Amino acid sequence: MNRGLRQLTERVFYLPHEEPADRPVLGYIRGERYSLAVDAGNSRRHVEKFYAALDAAELRRPDFTVLTHWHWDHTFGLHAVDGAAIACEATNEMLCRASRWKWSEEAMRERLRTGEEIEFCDKHIRAEYPDRKEISVVPAGLVFHGRLSIDLGGVHCVLLQTEAPHERDCVLVHVPEQGILFAGDADCGGFYSLDGGYDKARLKRYLASVEAMEFKLYVPGHGAPERKTETLAALRAELESLEG
Repeated sequence: MNRGLRQLTERVFYLPHEEPADRPVLGYIRGERYSLAVDAGNSRRHVEKFYAALDAAELRRPDFTVLTHWHWDHTFGLHAVDGAAIACEATNEMLCRASRWKWSEEAMRERLRTGEEIEFCDKHIRAEYPDRKEISVVPAGLVFHGRLSIDLGGVHCVLLQTEAPHERDCVLVHVPEQGILFAGDADCGGFYSLDGGYDKARLKRYLASVEAMEFKLYVPGHGAPERKTETLAALRAELESLEG
């Protein structure tokens, strides 16, 4: 399968997710003055692959990189990105905590024992990092709370902190002029708190917030872009299964 850069609109691109090491989608919005990336990837190698794809397409490196939430696969490449990194306060708090983690076998096993880490992430961190001395966790330099709008020149990105089913620090990246919504993993279940299951109240609120937004294409963190109608149908079906 072609894993190169894909184009969604005149100004919006993305690098598809990769399952072997749980690499998520990386988004890119091209403005007339600035460019913005969605998520920092799970390693320096992931960032380098993204930037090589941008270079091949003759697109400038991002001036800003926005984090959709704190999980390792979306943030452990942050130390290698160009430009300024942006996160909501809750995400940065978690990254500051993770920056103090040790990566010895003993420390990793202890986080599994206490539930601070889960087996799925532990397995994929090991796949992406055969040498865990390469892991470097850093917080973002720019922090916001609630909502932030960025004018890139000819196109805006609206960052919306959202209490989603996946985590409480989820940030949606809405590109209104292009009809695109980058969701990260916001619509997924709670893997740290509910073993991948859904909190009904949070799912219901997330469905209502997404339904109220104007966009045509929804870009999830670990899947292919889909139409708004498809996204809403899937969220409603999940909610109905919980209410049934």
